[in-house]
Amino acid sequence: MSTIHPTALVHPSAELADGVQIGPWCTVGPGVALAENVTLISHVVLQQDTTVGASTTIHPFAVIGGDPQHNGYKGEPVRLEIGADNSIREHCTFNRGTPQGSGVTRVGSNGLFMTGAHVGHDAVVGDNVVMANNATLGGHAQVGNKVFLGGLCAVHQNGRVGQGAIVGGLAAVTRDVIPYGSAWGNHARLHGLNLIGLKRKGYGKDAVRRLLAAFRDLFEGEGVFADRLDGVEQTYADLPEIMEIVAFIRDGGKRPLCLPGD
Repeated sequence: MSTIHPTALVHPSAELADGVQIGPWCTVGPGVALAENVTLISHVVLQQDTTVGASTTIHPFAVIGGDPQHNGYKGEPVRLEIGADNSIREHCTFNRGTPQGSGVTRVGSNGLFMTGAHVGHDAVVGDNVVMANNATLGGHAQVGNKVFLGGLCAVHQNGRVGQGAIVGGLAAVTRDVIPYGSAWGNHARLHGLNLIGLKRKGYGKDAVRRLLAAFRDLFEGEGVFADRLDGVEQTYADLPEIMEIVAFIRDGGKRPLCLPGD
């Protein structure tokens, strides 16, 4: 059974699963679906056409499922989908998709979105992502699993940040960040691998050494980058993390890549 504070406004079309708690002065709009044990603490706005996964908690003054901030949006049906077990803190804003894009903004599970974090229209955010205070994703941005985005950093529209990467605070990310990369500065530059993240995930010294060797061969070796990419793909075929980096670069085509010393 759901618990709804008397001051909350819940649209008749909203779907509330068992255990949902809606606190004071919240607004739940049309087409919103809240899974089991979702908690809206107070003053939360879920504008419309949004699904929120089980056991997600949304803190005061967050505006979730708002219209896309796009001049071409004319009220067409578009959606926001949020996974389970997320913590969405105060003043976060997550926008729905656009007809010009996929029509859906997707946020994974087990994320921590600190105060003021923004997820733009048509963005795709993976699982176990941390967005620190006021981190911002432009429209169509893609963020892999287990990414950490530092406070006040901004990922440019259509930008990609690969799995396991870390982006420092205040960084302007205008070029794609490879999986497991560590990028910081304004504009963001690649400064190596996310060694802290790798160690926290249980990578031993030998595994980290090989990953660093592959990184050096790819980004600091001699010759043309395309040739180095081919060489790394052959030499380190047994390392799934390096193969993920190679695939990430190839999938990006001619997209600009965040590189050391750029």
